[in-house]
Amino acid sequence: MNVLKSYKLATILFLSCSVAATAQTMTDKASTVSFDAVNNVWKPSVRPDGSYDKVAHISKAMPWQPLREDDIMWKKRVWREIDVRQKQNMPFIYPGDENTGGGSFIEILIDAVKKGKVMAYSTLDERFTTPITKEQIMDVLVGKPDTVYIDDIETGEKIMKVTRTDFNPNDINKFRIKEDVIFDRNLGRKVTRIIGLAPLLDKKSSSGEYIGTAPFFWLYYPDCRDMLAQYEVFNPENDVARMTWDDYFEGRFFASYIYKISNPFDARFKDLGMNEMDILNEGQRVSEDLMNKEHDMWVY
Repeated sequence: MNVLKSYKLATILFLSCSVAATAQTMTDKASTVSFDAVNNVWKPSVRPDGSYDKVAHISKAMPWQPLREDDIMWKKRVWREIDVRQKQNMPFIYPGDENTGGGSFIEILIDAVKKGKVMAYSTLDERFTTPITKEQIMDVLVGKPDTVYIDDIETGEKIMKVTRTDFNPNDINKFRIKEDVIFDRNLGRKVTRIIGLAPLLDKKSSSGEYIGTAPFFWLYYPDCRDMLAQYEVFNPENDVARMTWDDYFEGRFFASYIYKISNPFDARFKDLGMNEMDILNEGQRVSEDLMNKEHDMWVY
């Protein structure tokens, strides 16, 4: 009987020690989590925030299959715009969580540029010829100083105050991509490769009226793929079934419209005198022509 009691006591002590050790390990693990948030608002939880054990989601972009010039039978360069206000593009404005970087897509891009993960290029051209510095981007983000005069509460006199207009991520409503549409006879199919990515910044007058959009900066997309593979895209149907931003772009899950295709005059559709509706119709026609081109390659 004494042996049985001793065995039970030893078992209870062993289980108690195991539970305590597990709890301490979870506490230590939670307290040493290093989360690289993409904005100053997001704060990671210091405790495991979930009902099951999670592993670090570390992904890497799958390398593109090399393309030989001799195998390229046909190519067209296409420019598209992505409007994040469309329902299919809602992941672009999701505010973020522990898997998406704690910020929206534009905040992920700006954070990568500020930390030197990717190089940003000037908006003057789309050929990536002129890199821009972090300071130049910060001038746009922080805004230029403006002097205003306010009433001093104590003296009632006018005093000068320097203010700056902070960058608002909601001002980025569109993204522009430049891509090559190629038919590779070795693969026997059409291949689309994104070359450049640019957020479009809303321009407003001094009175706050909208006057148009312009590229914020250009990014060379192949340089961004490994960085984009570290952040996940929000899935409204299933919180555990997510893909990375690299998978999102490679899988063409976004909605977009064509606003320009390679032509002798390097002109956009609107430069040809088209209105907004005509631009959408022309973009749809060009998109159908690109799809039919792959079919024609097989037939002929």
